[in-house]
Amino acid sequence: MRAVVFTGPGKAEVQDVPEPQAGAGQVVIDVDRVGVCGTDVELFTGEMSYLHSGRSSYPLRPGHEWSGTVTAAGEGVDESWVGRRVTGDTMIGCGRCRRCLAGRHHVCPDLRELGISDGVPGALAERLAYPAAYLKALPDAVDATVGALVEPGGNALRSVEAAAIAPGERLLVLGTATIGLLAAMFGRARGAEVHLMGHRESSLELARSLGFGTAWTRETLPAVPWDAVVDASNAPGLPALAVQLVEPGRRVVFVGLAGSPSTVDTRDIALKDVTAVGILGASAGLGGTITAYAEGAVDPRGLVAATVGLDEIIDVLAGQRPSGAGAGPKILVDPRA
Repeated sequence: MRAVVFTGPGKAEVQDVPEPQAGAGQVVIDVDRVGVCGTDVELFTGEMSYLHSGRSSYPLRPGHEWSGTVTAAGEGVDESWVGRRVTGDTMIGCGRCRRCLAGRHHVCPDLRELGISDGVPGALAERLAYPAAYLKALPDAVDATVGALVEPGGNALRSVEAAAIAPGERLLVLGTATIGLLAAMFGRARGAEVHLMGHRESSLELARSLGFGTAWTRETLPAVPWDAVVDASNAPGLPALAVQLVEPGRRVVFVGLAGSPSTVDTRDIALKDVTAVGILGASAGLGGTITAYAEGAVDPRGLVAATVGLDEIIDVLAGQRPSGAGAGPKILVDPRA
């Protein structure tokens, strides 16, 4: 089958690789759609920290935002999975340690990440071998495109839940890329008054087109009380700004990661009695995201700029925008196109 393979920093190929087999506890999935995110780009460019810590290495098969259809089940897997449309968790724990047994497999000390860490080939391929224990069934109301947006949606949902915002309260989201816009959508679905802050007018226009008229730059951001702040940006200066902006006694949520260390003065956190929450991964938010998408409470389709084939994705990773792409931040791949 065909798959995208990163062979070195800035180097990627579509290669013919062996067909995946459903081992014990696994299924094989025909991949329908795959989303490309900032982590994939960092793995491609060589900037991803895992490449320097030894957690990831080349050659590497990327892809962790996906949807597909189960075509085969291995030993010990319920055969009823075959033929079902699915997505799945990026975070794959050992299943035996204290953290996994407590439901925190996303921080397992032996965590493996689909399409990110060594030994777990990703979904930017025609087919995928995947552990059945981490599957999530997709209802008919969630098509292939929306199914590939469940993983980023899970991160956004977890961020909004961590913000502990009530209906009518004011939520500020820093960052207008995929996670930021999805967090805004989930906040709106929960009745919050949602504002976004970005730094490019084009991204603010997209936010406004999605119904968020309260989209600002730092210079135009109104001086009002913010009941919660979600930092979904990659700017090293914004975590500290989030703490400065949030109301005393409330919450800031950090789901974005900067490419360089960010500095937050813990005195500001303590003296304002602020709760700071970090979000790693979508695991606990996948089910809720699927429900929200299926019921129409959140519709992420407006975030998709284009859907391309495997051969075209290499140019996208190198920074080229597909011809005819819309304004959205998300590029999807149809591996069989």
